[in-house]
Amino acid sequence: MTEKVLRMWQVLLQWPRVFALVLGALSATAYPPLGLWPVGLIGVAAFIALLRAAESGKAAALLGWCFGFGHLTLANNWIATAFTFQSEMPAFLGWLAVPLLCIYLAIYPALAALAVHVIARRGTMTVFTCVFAGTWIVAEWLRSWLFTGYPWPPLGLMLLGDFDSPGIALLLPWLGTYALSGVVILIAGLPIAFWSMGRVRMLSFVVAVGVAAAMLFPAARYVNDEGTVPFVLVQPLIPQEERDDPTKYEEQFARLTENTLPGRDEPRLVLWPEAAIPDYLEDGYPDRYYRARTAGRDPQFARQRIAAVIGEKSILLSGLVHLNMGQPDGRVRAVSARNAVSAIDGRGDIFANYSKAHLVPYGEYLPMRSILEPIGLSRLVAGSIDYEPGAGPATLELRRFGRAGIQICYEIVFSGQVVDRANRPQFIFNPSNDGWFGSWGPPQHLAHARLRAIEEGLPVLRSTTTGISAVIDANGIVRSYIPSGADGRLDGAIPPAKGATLFAKLGNILPLGWAFFLIGASLVALRLRRS
Repeated sequence: MTEKVLRMWQVLLQWPRVFALVLGALSATAYPPLGLWPVGLIGVAAFIALLRAAESGKAAALLGWCFGFGHLTLANNWIATAFTFQSEMPAFLGWLAVPLLCIYLAIYPALAALAVHVIARRGTMTVFTCVFAGTWIVAEWLRSWLFTGYPWPPLGLMLLGDFDSPGIALLLPWLGTYALSGVVILIAGLPIAFWSMGRVRMLSFVVAVGVAAAMLFPAARYVNDEGTVPFVLVQPLIPQEERDDPTKYEEQFARLTENTLPGRDEPRLVLWPEAAIPDYLEDGYPDRYYRARTAGRDPQFARQRIAAVIGEKSILLSGLVHLNMGQPDGRVRAVSARNAVSAIDGRGDIFANYSKAHLVPYGEYLPMRSILEPIGLSRLVAGSIDYEPGAGPATLELRRFGRAGIQICYEIVFSGQVVDRANRPQFIFNPSNDGWFGSWGPPQHLAHARLRAIEEGLPVLRSTTTGISAVIDANGIVRSYIPSGADGRLDGAIPPAKGATLFAKLGNILPLGWAFFLIGASLVALRLRRS
């Protein structure tokens, strides 16, 4: 058996770049919706062995790029679906956009591969693996913020368990997401190192059994972990193709109403998704804007009917669009917009707002508009004006309902950038419109929200237009959810927050610290071995 494996390996080594590309795609099957984490870990392990055999820095970098391209292209295939919900550009561009994006994203695995070759090519397999874990952590962190950042998905996502278990992601409070990606490298590579050492081969089986147990064993529910803040979370099932259709606005509001009532007598925190309300609810816009989108052509009327739905003792958090007015040509008009969440009380008053900080390039704004617009490119979101970013993480004071951190849609994927550390919230509200994202995007999006819950020690409540909406406790356990393609509501009490985790206190200094520890300790071991 061993001889057959070795012969197959030698054959595959004749096409190392193609092999790396295939291994990258194979490792992406570990993510939702497939969740084939054993296959993913095998793919990563085989790639580490392949990278170890690289004869030069250029070869190592090319292998890293090929692996990253295969991995990230398959994982981000949902992006192509977004192009089918707009008419400004041909839909086939979506299938070009994904690989074009991943040509750039794959640079980061290439950098990690090049760095480990330069640092540890003469070290043992153990040293090589530990250094690679460190360089991968740094590369993922760089990917999360350079050129606005795009961290979807981190390698560590494959260590998240099913809905009833955090899996190995339970280590997040002491590691952070990018260091958890380093753990993937260690789990995949160290058994190879142990096997090659002969005398400690049994450790390979110990690692495998330990990983399986951690991933499959359901988490015990914590004692006295029920919350006290009542909520109603709504998923109205507003398909993306209907969202901007004015003839559907009243039907959409009726779905929100049906899934929110009754609520006139008891206080509740009502949660509606991003893009749930087409109305402009702020006062002071020219009348022509209200005529186009606002119920009764009057923002006060629109707010009052919302108040009648939620009840006088309740508060609503809902996604809205706010406009920024200006007079660039002498006429008052909208010059930009804000993707916002507003808090509306039972009297119909807006008393708090949050504006999305991490905007989606080409989705909510068009980079280099003066160059790209003349050649026919546009935003995927309807409208001719760009969205303006907010100031960053903020906590909204919700009176009797406590303190809410707000993260709109894909903001939740940015590890270390979701909470105002100076004013720590009691929970995070993550409204989203996942109708853009096909079948792969929503379960991955939910998985990212679970990572944030674990590493910050905060419950996350997700309200989406089409699914998957969910209540996630501070341990990453999905307490309840509404699947994709359904409408409905979730009732209950918001799970309690934990105390601030180590990650919550340090942010991404923590995973970077682990990265430099792994690299530094490996270099010390390498030097001692040579002396």
